[in-house]
Amino acid sequence: MKITAVLLAAGQGTRMKSELPKMLHPICGQPMVFHALSAARAASTEEPVVIIGHSAEAVRRAIGESAGCVVQENQLGTGHAVMQAEALLKGKADIILVTYGDMPLLKVETLQRLVETQRTNSGPISMLTVVYDNPRGFGRIVRNPDGTVAAIVEENQANPQQLEIKELNVGAYCFDAAWLWDALHRIQLSPKGEYYLTDTIELAAADGRSVKAIVMDDFAETIGVNTRVHLAEAEAAMRRRINDGHMLAGVTFIDPSSSYIDAQVSIAADTVIWPNTTLIGKTSIGQRCQIGPNSHIRDTRVGNDCKVFMSVSEGAVLENSVDIGPFARLRKGAHLSDGVHIGNFGEVKDSTLGPGVKMGHFSYIGNATIGAETNIGAGTITCNYDGVNKHATLIGEDVFIGSDTMLVAPVTIGDGARTGAGSVVTKNVAANTLVVGVPARAIRKLERNPKKHESHL
Repeated sequence: MKITAVLLAAGQGTRMKSELPKMLHPICGQPMVFHALSAARAASTEEPVVIIGHSAEAVRRAIGESAGCVVQENQLGTGHAVMQAEALLKGKADIILVTYGDMPLLKVETLQRLVETQRTNSGPISMLTVVYDNPRGFGRIVRNPDGTVAAIVEENQANPQQLEIKELNVGAYCFDAAWLWDALHRIQLSPKGEYYLTDTIELAAADGRSVKAIVMDDFAETIGVNTRVHLAEAEAAMRRRINDGHMLAGVTFIDPSSSYIDAQVSIAADTVIWPNTTLIGKTSIGQRCQIGPNSHIRDTRVGNDCKVFMSVSEGAVLENSVDIGPFARLRKGAHLSDGVHIGNFGEVKDSTLGPGVKMGHFSYIGNATIGAETNIGAGTITCNYDGVNKHATLIGEDVFIGSDTMLVAPVTIGDGARTGAGSVVTKNVAANTLVVGVPARAIRKLERNPKKHESHL
């Protein structure tokens, strides 16, 4: 049996008060339409179809190859929107699952349950409903004396008695496809000049066919986004769901309510997330890490056994047992190898720090490659930009860079070399050589110390 999802995403979203199309407003790092589309796709057997209209090209670009798109040139209601998919899908699907792009919280399991209900339904429609005291503008479910669904009455057309009904239309349906394509052409134009998909319920009743309704337990799934208030509600509900999922997978959250984790983020077991931590974009965190408090990590890969304390990382890679912070900043291209330590107010950009490198505090490393077991003293700066171009700094293994050293790129520091405090290095330094002064000059050769430096600046 072929099941195709049709996602309605053509609305303008005027109540959002935004130049950004409503469907592209992000929820936990992804456009809201992506959440709805992901669930609908997982509940289907065929490629979903998204009905687009307002800002169609922007929405189409965002969706990319993840679904087919059909444009609703004139927004004449939800029934008219589904009709736009008829030419593409008629005769090619047995069941049509219809959901909305601005309902990002419907779970895959809920939609699968809806689909399974329609598989066994002798009638043409299965739908989701919810019982809730605050109707939020949802249509009311009118039932027959025998409990079957007779109609859905939109709030703006309901009489006072109908407005008292607590059972609400969620806005997710499964249709027998052959019946649906015929029924859509029988919908009458509403007083507002629109064709309502909800009128198919009355058409089914008129045909003597029953409509099955699944009453949902979790109202949060039904949150639709029409305003910024709704957007914040959906964001909070999605964040709770994401955090709960990580905790059930073995991650500790000290305070889940103050931890902000995007939908794409992965976190391995036995990691601890401290309060006021934000993990966004394509970030991955390994096992047994301590992240936060007050850390902001974007598009960064963090290995196992790392500590990121009160720091910012964007587009970086941290291998295993890396320790940074407080107040460290890793910018795009920072790559910290196993066992690297960066202390307070250290900054790294477009640089690779080899295993065991120590960078105590108040230092900037840009466009540099640093060898294993090198010590970077407090206040060290790679002067990598000459006002036009960026230049590289190469520092060898087991090097000791004294406090307040200026490394004027391009420059190379050989293995085992040392710079005195306050040196300004403008020329390459040979291996195992001590340089001091402004500009730095060599004053003696050093014996190679086979042991790792134990100095702490």
